[in-house]
This record gives sequence, C-alpha cells and structure tokens, in this order.
Amino acid sequence: MTEKKFYRPNVAAIIVSHEYPEVKDIFIAERSDLVGVWQFPQGGIDEGESSEEALFRELGEEIGTKKVEIIAEYPEWIAYDFPPHVAAKMAPFAGQKQRYYLVRLKKGAKIDLDTKHPEFKAYRFVAIDELLSHIAHFKKPRHQCRRFGADPKRRQPCLSNA
Repeated sequence: MTEKKFYRPNVAAIIVSHEYPEVKDIFIAERSDLVGVWQFPQGGIDEGESSEEALFRELGEEIGTKKVEIIAEYPEWIAYDFPPHVAAKMAPFAGQKQRYYLVRLKKGAKIDLDTKHPEFKAYRFVAIDELLSHIAHFKKPRHQCRRFGADPKRRQPCLSNA
C-alpha cells in the first residue's frame, strides 16, 4: 500500500519591475532564517481564501507592498517535496503545491522588508540566467528548463529567456 502524501497549498510570486517587458530581471529575496537561501515571495493559502487573495496578502506580509499587477497565472499546481528536516517541522505535509503568478510592480511601489514578521533580510533583481544559482537546492528541479508560459512538452511554467 502506498502512503498518501499531503501537500500544503501555497502561492508564489514571480515579480518583475515596473519596467517589464523592457527589463526582464526577476525579484528574489534572501530568507532571514537561512543564510544564502534566496527565493520568490510565497506562502500558504488560508482556509476559505482564494489563491489570488493569498498572493496579495503574502506580498503585503513579506515585501511590504501589494502594489502589483497580475500579468499571468500559471494554470496548474506545481508540487515539490520538502527535505526531511523541513518535512519534520511541517507535518502532516510532505511538501507544497504552488500556484505561480507573474506580477509586475506598479510604478512607485516601495518594497519594505521591515514588516511585522520579517521573512527576508535582503532582496535583488537578477537576470533570468542568474536565477537558478540563487534558488534553494530542493526547489531547483521545478525551475530548471522552465519558462513562465506554455510549454507543450512539459506543461510546466518555465523561467528562461526563450
């Protein structure tokens, strides 16, 4: 008998500046609890909350602004397993299933990491080609060789210049 795995519903924001599409750099932030671990803003979806509502709530909680425009929502959930030391803390969840949004910061939006419960200590915008060198090791497989948009072979979001 196979044990059923439970995945925590989650949203993730792939943020571009207000200068997109002329400038295609992607926002990443360094976690305040893990040195050198960079990621997209993300967070769990609360009971009764839509993924879009969770997206705006999480952006306010994590980067201090909700002033974004949704450019695209990837239509499928992307799941990944937590490493064992994380899974132990997140039981009963074996990992997360994420809904990805591509969002553009509105002109004049101010990022402020000094929030009520700071999750990040630094942020930067990086070129798409640099992105994977900053992402946590257990999250890399779901980002590698992917572009945000339709990929008929994989049907996964992808992050590349293609």
